[in-house]
Amino acid sequence: MTAEQVARAAREASNMLQTITSAQKSEVLRRIKQVLAERREQIVEANREDKEAAKKEVDAGNLSSSLFNRLDIDGKGGEKYSTLLQGVDDVDRISDPIGQVTLARKLDEDLDLYRVVCPVGVCLVIFEARPEVVVNIACLAIKSGNAAILKGGKEATRTNKALAEAIQYAIATTETKGGQTKFPEKAVQVVSTRDEISGLLDMDRYVDLVIPRGSKSLVQYIQNNTRIPVLGHADGICSTYLDEPADVKKAVHAVVDAKTSYPAACNSTETLLVHKNVLSTVFVEVAHALLKAGVRLHADERSLKAIEAAGITKGEGGEALASLVSKATDDDFGHEYTDMDLAIRVVDTMDEAIDHINALGSKHTDAIITEDRKNAEWFMRRVDAAGVYWNASTRFADGFRYGFGTEIGVSTNKTHARGPAGLEGLTIYKYYLFGNGQATADYGVGSGKRGFMHKDIVLDGDVRNKFVI
Repeated sequence: MTAEQVARAAREASNMLQTITSAQKSEVLRRIKQVLAERREQIVEANREDKEAAKKEVDAGNLSSSLFNRLDIDGKGGEKYSTLLQGVDDVDRISDPIGQVTLARKLDEDLDLYRVVCPVGVCLVIFEARPEVVVNIACLAIKSGNAAILKGGKEATRTNKALAEAIQYAIATTETKGGQTKFPEKAVQVVSTRDEISGLLDMDRYVDLVIPRGSKSLVQYIQNNTRIPVLGHADGICSTYLDEPADVKKAVHAVVDAKTSYPAACNSTETLLVHKNVLSTVFVEVAHALLKAGVRLHADERSLKAIEAAGITKGEGGEALASLVSKATDDDFGHEYTDMDLAIRVVDTMDEAIDHINALGSKHTDAIITEDRKNAEWFMRRVDAAGVYWNASTRFADGFRYGFGTEIGVSTNKTHARGPAGLEGLTIYKYYLFGNGQATADYGVGSGKRGFMHKDIVLDGDVRNKFVI
């Protein structure tokens, strides 16, 4: 199929999805989980072949280790695949947002206005590695009544194909009961070539939203080559700030997790900002814990002196730790490592830390470790980011952890979706107006004219769900 044929098929599927019931969506999601479970071995085998081919590319210097790490779909003991299956259930359990009324207003007698949640329409999702995105996005699109066109990276071609075939088979074999609109089989499509993407980025007549998930270069390429609105983020430059009244145990636990639990993730902390008054106390404990975990520290002059003065790189095993410490350069700050590296800068005040984050961060997620509530609230108000945390790891910036079931991605936009975006990132709204033959000429100032009532209608349960199919 050409790019235009794919886009037109998606638009036709999107139009059909407007009359699909919540019950039908659940039936399709349950069927998807069933087929994915039945085909687990062949999907994991396809993933193994992708990983073997990708490893050769890593060894040849053609593929980054961070992309390779994101490729695995099975995980240790199959835990990752089991989580993928659980994610389908999680999406199914979420309340269907489509048709929900978010505003009800009586403009006049027999003239009622409602703002109603509806699907965006057709979503083009372009991603690198992470083949589980095929399942995540497909399920969220189905739940929210959107058609999805998916394009994964060539490093996961076999896995993406196996997952897409399973999902499309599940859709095609879901039973349609009497009186129901058949669920459109083109609701989820997967394309495989780069040429198709270039064509699809020109299809603003049919495609409503582009969601890129991958490297900064990928996102920037998409942003610069389409008229279609783009939801996503180019960088994940997250910072954690150790405030003067920071608790050492909380600091160690949160910072080590934020850097080491998944260094390749966009919500991994890349910069540690340290108040000058905790250099010899809280900071050295955090630094020691990070070094023991194998983190390479790119320390500025003051933090480097604090590490040396504390003696944590001396004595037995100190030589190995010392090899992980280097002097930071200007390029280390505002840099997304996606690896076991961390830039460290000492600041004289909290406002200096905030200014650093607002200047060099990526508006993704930033955290403060402090026992002072006023400081925490000041930090959270002033830092311009999609997520601002107090005494918690930046790794919590995730749709699954937020209870969204899964996510379409993390947005640093200031539009309809920001931060980890679940179903709400795939919905928008439309206005329903119920009249009785009125015209705008009936309203105004003067003889025979009427004024508007503009009286809010109370959104009780019946009204709020008025337009749910």
